[in-house]
Amino acid sequence: MSASIHPTAVIHPTARVGKDCVIGPYCVVGAEVQLGDRCRLHSHVVIDGFTTLGSDNDVFPFACLGLKTQDLKWKGGITRVEIGHHNTFREYVTIHSATADGGATVVGSHNHILAYCHLAHDTHLGDHIIMSNLAALAGHVTVADHAVIGGMAAVHQFCRIGRNAMLGGCSKVVQDVPPFMMADGNPAETRTINRVGLERAGFSSETIQTLNQAYKLLFRRGLTIPNALARIESELVGGAELAHLLEFVRSSQRGISK
Repeated sequence: MSASIHPTAVIHPTARVGKDCVIGPYCVVGAEVQLGDRCRLHSHVVIDGFTTLGSDNDVFPFACLGLKTQDLKWKGGITRVEIGHHNTFREYVTIHSATADGGATVVGSHNHILAYCHLAHDTHLGDHIIMSNLAALAGHVTVADHAVIGGMAAVHQFCRIGRNAMLGGCSKVVQDVPPFMMADGNPAETRTINRVGLERAGFSSETIQTLNQAYKLLFRRGLTIPNALARIESELVGGAELAHLLEFVRSSQRGISK
């Protein structure tokens, strides 16, 4: 079936619209936009710039995707927004294009981005992420798979949110939030492991116990990060998840939210 386009929608002749797309009243789709199959733009949606959406994305009224970065360092060029499949973007979500020529803001697949959330230039989101209402990511933020970001949380530039991490509502993040952990506060501190989230995700009790022991060494024993890492390696036997946690902490550029 061909796309269903409301007569009030404005679709540039060079935009590429996939099969079975539904584009509602007063939507605007720019010249370089590509919509995959079965995307739905409910009404009053604006998608512009060099923006690509995969299949089965659901975009609600007044969302604005792909427009020019708000970064004052922008000097022109071609910058992109690349979005995967099966995402939901609720009302008034804004996703801005990258700053530097050739750069991209990237959103993976199966993400649920709730109303009024903001993804600034050069952000990178993985898959299966939930961002609650009014959460905001500054430029160059990275959010890994299965993370949950609470409402009205704000994340500073260049910070990372690790996979299966959970960030409390109204938190101010100025350093990296490690994978598998829960962080909360202003500024955010790592409070405990994300036990319920890990259980729901199917992690074994042994893995959860090991991560909990690693958490205590990193955040509750008063150790420096290098000493905590050394003790974790010498005292704990873990699999891929523990190795991932250690690598995340070691590779941090902004430091860890303690």
